[in-house]
Amino acid sequence: MARFGDALATGADLVSAAERATLRALEPLGGPADLVCVFVSGSDPEEVALAGERAMALAGDAVTIGCSCTGVIGGGRGVEGRGAVSVWAAVLPDVRITPFELDAVPEDDHLAVIGMTEPEPDDRVALLFANPYDFPAHSFVRRSAAALGGLPIVGGLADGARGQESVRLFADGRTASGGAVGLLLAGPGVAGTVVSQGCRPIGPSMTVTKVEGQELLELAGTPAYQKLEQILHALTPTEQELLAEGLHIGVAMDEYADRYERGDFLIRGLASADPDRGSLTIGDVVEVGQTVRFQVRDTETADADLLERLRAFGEETGGGTAGALLFSCNGRGAAMFPTADHDVRSVREALGIEAVTGFFAAGEIGPVAGRNHVHGFTACLLAFAG
Repeated sequence: MARFGDALATGADLVSAAERATLRALEPLGGPADLVCVFVSGSDPEEVALAGERAMALAGDAVTIGCSCTGVIGGGRGVEGRGAVSVWAAVLPDVRITPFELDAVPEDDHLAVIGMTEPEPDDRVALLFANPYDFPAHSFVRRSAAALGGLPIVGGLADGARGQESVRLFADGRTASGGAVGLLLAGPGVAGTVVSQGCRPIGPSMTVTKVEGQELLELAGTPAYQKLEQILHALTPTEQELLAEGLHIGVAMDEYADRYERGDFLIRGLASADPDRGSLTIGDVVEVGQTVRFQVRDTETADADLLERLRAFGEETGGGTAGALLFSCNGRGAAMFPTADHDVRSVREALGIEAVTGFFAAGEIGPVAGRNHVHGFTACLLAFAG
């Protein structure tokens, strides 16, 4: 029978916090763990590395994996922007675990990803943590259907208090500063995945009619900046208030849909606007003919969507979930909800489980409608059966 434990510890001494969190997470298992995940938030990259290594050393012969981040989730709460360590430990008799490590190497005019283990026919999901500063996560995930035979990927993009120089990845007792680490997971002990978004659409869906790289020049035949102005002027008072939380753009995941509603878009940042050029620069590359729609962050929508998807997942799985890994956007937490605990508490209550651990990511990875994507403002969950 699968068994799970999790814990979160805070403090200026990250190595001590890692020891406390790991020992508490291992305690309920009643024996050696098969898998231990560790997530570390702290201001000093080297201390973050030492904390991760200490947690992995205490894990014994378990497969270990994890990363640095700007906030951790565990023990029923979320902690952002200060020193903390969260650890998730599991005995998984019905799960086969195959670790892998990826690197990106220059090849002609692009980066090629090397190191991927070929999935077995019975693999259910891949868990992936990547350094977004040197690993082409968006491209790898977007092309994963062909590379991995349609295997779902769940995980997140690592980060650190000092950005690029502070990212650390943990795997097999060792620390790396670049690339990506992951696991292939097979067997009936893998319950499934949940992806929930935190934005809602405003204005109409529009076709991209002119674009240069990440710069949108025309939407529906109108200069993109002018189109945005038209939409903003037509917003309701409630939607105008939501603009204070930030304006984003959604890129449709399915170009063949008859209509587009909440959850049908990949949320991307609106980086800048150029009134003179009439353009908008976004955090992704789109092509002429793709469908986009402006989006606003919405606490009520995010809360309702997460609960709706968790309840549906619980019904689909017959309430058999016993442990889970949770990857929430670093734009959620206390920036979106009254406390950083919102997502983890929602998961624990909706699924009736306690061992839920993860981190606040710089981008969340999860499958929607049979395709893998790197998301923004989402909560992505990987659930395990009891």
